[in-house]
Amino acid sequence: MPPLPDDRRDTRTDLAWAIAVGGIGIVAFAGLLLFAWTFATTLFLIFAGVLLGVTLNALTHLLGHVLAAPQWLRLAIVCLVLAGLMAGVVFLGGTTIAEQASALSNTIKAQLVDLKALLDRNGIDTSYFDLANPGSGSPASTSPGTPPTHNLPSAGAIASSGGAIVSQTLKLLLGTLSAVGNFFIVLFLGLTFAAQPSVYRNGLLYLAPAKHRARATVIIDGISETLERWLIAQIVVMTAVFAVTWLGLAIIGIPGSFILGIQAGLLAFIPTVGAIVAGVIVVLASLSSGWVAAASALVLFLGVHALESYILTPILQRQALDIPPATLFAFQILLGIVFGIWGISLALPLMAIVKVLIDHFKAEEATPA
Repeated sequence: MPPLPDDRRDTRTDLAWAIAVGGIGIVAFAGLLLFAWTFATTLFLIFAGVLLGVTLNALTHLLGHVLAAPQWLRLAIVCLVLAGLMAGVVFLGGTTIAEQASALSNTIKAQLVDLKALLDRNGIDTSYFDLANPGSGSPASTSPGTPPTHNLPSAGAIASSGGAIVSQTLKLLLGTLSAVGNFFIVLFLGLTFAAQPSVYRNGLLYLAPAKHRARATVIIDGISETLERWLIAQIVVMTAVFAVTWLGLAIIGIPGSFILGIQAGLLAFIPTVGAIVAGVIVVLASLSSGWVAAASALVLFLGVHALESYILTPILQRQALDIPPATLFAFQILLGIVFGIWGISLALPLMAIVKVLIDHFKAEEATPA
C-alpha cells in the first residue's frame, strides 16, 4: 500500500532535518578543527598549565596522607618546598650548570664538525650542513709580502650590518621574552587551578547538559585521577633517570655529568623520543673523552633506558596507563609533525585523556541496559 501524502511529507521533512543537522555538525567540527589549528600554541600552553595544576593537586593529596591540614595550607607547603628545591639548584649549582652547559655545547659542536669532516673524507655530501662556517674574507688570500689593505666599508654595508645586528638582537630578545612569558603563564595557570580545583571542575560540569551531567562527572573525575597517577609516577621516573645518569657519567668521568643528568631526566617526560634524544646527546658529549668513555656512556644509556622502560614504568604506571608503545609512538610522530615540540611533549597526557574517554564508552556499551 503506497504511503499517504501526509506520510510522504513527514518523510521528506525528517530527511531534510537530518541533512540539515548533519551539515551543521560537519561545519561545526570543521570550525573546531580550524580553531584548534589556528590557536594550537595557546591551547597547548593552557593544557600545560592544567597539567601543572594537576601535579600540584596530586602532591597536595599525597601530603594529606601524612599531614592533617587544610587544602590551601598543604598546597602552600608543596609550593614552598618546590620553590626551595629550585632555588637550591640555582644558587648551589647555578655556576656549575652554566659552566657545564657551555662546555657541553662546545663539545657537541666540535663533535658535529668532526663528524662532518669524516663524512666528507668518505665521499658523503654534507654541503647542506653549515657547521664549519667558512670565513669569507681570510687574510690568507693576500699574496705574501703584500701588506694587508684595510678598506673602509661603505655606508650601505654599515647600514646593512647594523640592520642585521638589530634584527638578530630583536629576534633574540623577543624569543627570550616569549619563553619567560610562557613560563609564567603556565605557572600562573597551574597555581590557580591547584588553588581551587573544585571551582573549575564544577564549571566544566555546568557546561554539560543536565541529562548528561552524571556521565560528564564520571569522565572528568576519571581523567583527573588518571593524570594524577601518571604525573606522580612520571616524577619518580624522571628523578631516577636523572640520578642514575648523573652518577653513572660522573663515575665514568664524562665532563658535564650533572647537566647531562638534568637533560636526561627532563627528556624522560617525553616517552621514546626523549630517551633517544638524551642518548644521542650523552654519546656525543662523551666522544671527547675517548672511545672507551663513549662506549661506556652508551652502555649506561642503554641500561638507564632498560631501567625506565622495563622496570620503573611498568611498576609505577601499570595502574595509570596501558597504551601500546606503537600506538603512542605513532601518535607522538603525528602530533610532532603537525604541532612541533608542543605536540611531542604533550602527546602522552593527551593520549591518556583519549584512552579514558574510549574506556568509558566501551564500558557503557558492555553494560547491559
